Amino acid sequence: MPYEPPTHSVERSIRATTGAKIIAGIDEVGRGAWAGPVTVCAAVTGLRRPPVGLTDSKLITPKRRTVLAAELEQWVTAYALGDASPAEIDELGMTAALRLAAIRALEGLPVRPDAVILDGKHDYLGSPWRVRTVIKGDQSCVAVAAASVLAKVRRDTLMAELEAEAYAAYGFAANAGYPSPVHKAALEELGPTPHHRLSWAYLDAMPRWRHLKKIRISAEAAALESGGQLGFDF
Repeated sequence: MPYEPPTHSVERSIRATTGAKIIAGIDEVGRGAWAGPVTVCAAVTGLRRPPVGLTDSKLITPKRRTVLAAELEQWVTAYALGDASPAEIDELGMTAALRLAAIRALEGLPVRPDAVILDGKHDYLGSPWRVRTVIKGDQSCVAVAAASVLAKVRRDTLMAELEAEAYAAYGFAANAGYPSPVHKAALEELGPTPHHRLSWAYLDAMPRWRHLKKIRISAEAAALESGGQLGFDF
């Protein structure tokens, strides 16, 4: 099924309305996985014509993604990747973990962007970054599409390496840490690895391993506890 190629229209709009010159596209991968980090890529592309076939990474075959990522590494003006680990996701929650990974990616760029295009409708980055959110930006914006492919290939490679090193039973090379029958069966038999997110609800359905689940305490609750039991200082 053919897809409309991404364009630079959002970048041009931001340049015209804000005066921004360096604009980074940001996309993430791994948000819904049970294992592995959440990975964010920040890509600066300028206004040049992108490689043929660039679009949302989810719409490209794995083989083509790998080839395209190699092309993009040479084509983009700059890019950087940032991760938030499973432990950080458990501790902070997904929104804060996404922000942490995005900041790591942005700070990895050789030059600080004047503005950021963020895929989706929710601005998880916030101040002091100048952010434009774009729903399906990974399909419509060149910089975000480039970030999408680079982030996906980087994270898929990492998960395949984990399988090859020590965790063959979990099928990470095929499922990238997302739910799958193979992944679920391995979890039920062997339990979670150090690379699993232990605050997630999948453990509720696994009585043998349920005791490992981590309960994340919100900042508000932690502040109350620090003042005494249930917020009362006796």
